[in-house]
Parts: sequence; C-alpha cells; structure tokens
Amino acid sequence: MSNTDIEFLGVLEKIIIERTGESAEKSYTAELLASGTQRIAQKVGEEAVELALAAVASDREAQLDETADLVYHLLVLLTDLNLSLSDVVRVLEDRHAQRAA
Repeated sequence: MSNTDIEFLGVLEKIIIERTGESAEKSYTAELLASGTQRIAQKVGEEAVELALAAVASDREAQLDETADLVYHLLVLLTDLNLSLSDVVRVLEDRHAQRAA
C-alpha cells in the first residue's frame, strides 16, 4: 500500500466532512448525513454483511466493491459521530503499543 493510497482516505474523509450541512438533493453523502446516525449505522451494517457474503462466495470483484462501500459508509458514520480516521489510528496504535510491551 502506498502513501498515496492512505492519503486518499484522508481526502475522502475531507470530502465527506464538506458535505455536512449541504442540501441532501446535491449528493448521496449529504443525504446520508442528513438521515441521521441510525440510518448511517444501518448502512454500515448492510455493507458489512454484503462484504461477508462476498468473502464466502470467493468473488474478488464483489469483495473489492463491498469493501469500498463499507469503508465509505464507515467514514460517513465517523463523520456523523464527530470522530476521525486519526482518532481510530490512535486507538490502533495504542493497542499495538500495549501488546508489544
């Protein structure tokens, strides 16, 4: 994985944040953010199940598509919860440091 790959997740996170408060008619992201936490969480769950099904079916294209959908919807949920990828990375780093100690 390249730095450019990781950087794009940050770019996508910024785009999602920029959609907050925009007209729901302008974009799916704005519509989803306006729908509230329950609906966004439901979408994350749906995408996770779809990814699990694609994994079991050994369908690489579907696995990639569903993974992308899950990551996108997870970023929307994080934005809705006022959390960031950096927050998640800090938790992962802390867990790694504790286990490495």
